[in-house]
Amino acid sequence: MPVIDCDIALPSGFRPQDILAFHRRDGERLAEQVDGDGLRKGLLWQGLPACLDLRFRPGRAVLRLDVDGGAAEARALEDIGRRMLGLNQPVEAFEDRYRGHPQLGGLIAARAGLRVPQTATPFEALAWAITGQQISVAAAVTLRRRMLLLCDCRHSSGLLCHPDAARLAALAADQLGEAGFSRAKSRALLALSQGVADGTLPLDGWMDGAPADVIAERLLAVPGIGPWTVSYALLRGYGWLDGSLHGDVAVRKALGMLLGMADKPDQQRTQEWLRDFAPWRALVAAHLWALLQAGGF
Repeated sequence: MPVIDCDIALPSGFRPQDILAFHRRDGERLAEQVDGDGLRKGLLWQGLPACLDLRFRPGRAVLRLDVDGGAAEARALEDIGRRMLGLNQPVEAFEDRYRGHPQLGGLIAARAGLRVPQTATPFEALAWAITGQQISVAAAVTLRRRMLLLCDCRHSSGLLCHPDAARLAALAADQLGEAGFSRAKSRALLALSQGVADGTLPLDGWMDGAPADVIAERLLAVPGIGPWTVSYALLRGYGWLDGSLHGDVAVRKALGMLLGMADKPDQQRTQEWLRDFAPWRALVAAHLWALLQAGGF
């Protein structure tokens, strides 16, 4: 079993708790297992089941990848580690610009260094975004778990690995329906998976610098994928920080709290408020998510 190790320096003020919280969503721990100083995650590495072990140490992250067969390169592991940790996100420039803002400044002061944890692959981000359309996080976690069990791709450690497009495309719509996916979500997941599997949607290739508007245009052509799904997937899958998540219920609720409103603002007002923060609108949304999770300042 090939094993690869990698050591990544972390910037001052890095927030490991945000990364751990993102991977702690499923309490059944079938695909991700978080403990005090790190996590273990099942994933597919060049099509092979693998277990990623990530440990936080003072000033650095230590990664180890165990692959069931095949081989892997340390540089590729560093790339995925930096992406998952959000280290390519220019949060310092964002904070320098807005720490004096009358509303946003307080959020930044409370959570300086906040970055957006990213998924291991863009496909995982899109599959999660489709799964989570118009339902609670808890319901989406349950659906995701059932999808992973349907594909049943496991590392030798027992951890479930998120399926790749080919494995997910091999499912029937009825199987997804029996797992609790709506017809619309089943169609969207299968259309996405088939497009990625046949090369029509080169999600991994787009990581080399494809413009966000080009990616968005291609994804919006997939039935069942709308603006919210695209903005969320661009954020979690590609680290694009300028998606306008004004349609997100949690963002609107948190914005209402921030502005002292009796109820959450509608989508139009939320979109207008976020517009001033381009090109960091999605990072502002992440601060609003964090506010809601904390129950206030």
